[in-house]
Amino acid sequence: MSVVVHEVAHGFVAEYFGDQTARYAGRLTLNPIKHLDFFGSILLPALLVISHSPFLFGWAKPVPYNPENLSNKKWGTVWVSAAGVLVNFFIALIFGIFIRFSENLDLPASFYMITSIIVMVNLGLGIFNLVPIPPLDGSKILLSLLPNSFFGFSEFLERYSLVLLIVFIVFFANYLSPILVFLFYLFTGLAL
Repeated sequence: MSVVVHEVAHGFVAEYFGDQTARYAGRLTLNPIKHLDFFGSILLPALLVISHSPFLFGWAKPVPYNPENLSNKKWGTVWVSAAGVLVNFFIALIFGIFIRFSENLDLPASFYMITSIIVMVNLGLGIFNLVPIPPLDGSKILLSLLPNSFFGFSEFLERYSLVLLIVFIVFFANYLSPILVFLFYLFTGLAL
């Protein structure tokens, strides 16, 4: 559901800036079926589970929006792109507060396990999506803020996005772990 909320947030912010594409496509809904991507939501996660992968990875269908319809193309694109990340951090913060302030309530261990997973998943989604490699949200934020003279850099990122993303995941994704651990502790007060 965190991925669904992430995608819906993009659509609502796009609508706020004047683009109704997501609404017309029926994607401003929390119904997860509307957001399923056959490969990213079903096939890849199933293959990772079957192969006993140490991590689970997947995605939902991106919510469509047309940047040409935004009332402010530059800042609209920044906010549409940032919306999913911000909503993931917000969900992590809310559940982190639940954990932090429920320590003295004698709740079952399953409560802490489930809420901790929710915090970790949302922090992971937020942090990973800030990586400035297309199609991740961080790339849209970065490219919207760069001056037009960086058009060649933008083209390079778009052209080699799949290679760059695979290289990042294989060689550099571990560098995101300390950020996740720090934010998890900051939000929950619990050490991983």
